[in-house]
Amino acid sequence: MIEDELVHWWKDEKGVQHRTILRLEREDASEQNGFPRDGVLTVRVINTVGQAAIKLSPDEALRLSTQLLAVSKEILNQKRRLWQSHDGY
Repeated sequence: MIEDELVHWWKDEKGVQHRTILRLEREDASEQNGFPRDGVLTVRVINTVGQAAIKLSPDEALRLSTQLLAVSKEILNQKRRLWQSHDGY
């Protein structure tokens, strides 16, 4: 099941527009042979050339999302500090 997609448009050196899609897909947890099994989160990158994917366990996905959140917050704070110095605060 597709959970979400991020579409990124970009132009190459010749000015030709391209699209890259980052898609999050999920497979729910299930029971196999009487035992509960983790679900899977698939991160898929699709562009005009092809596609690649990585399947993550819930633990791996949480680790990645925590790191993305921390790095994103730091980058936003850096930008905020740059604007503050730019505006003379």
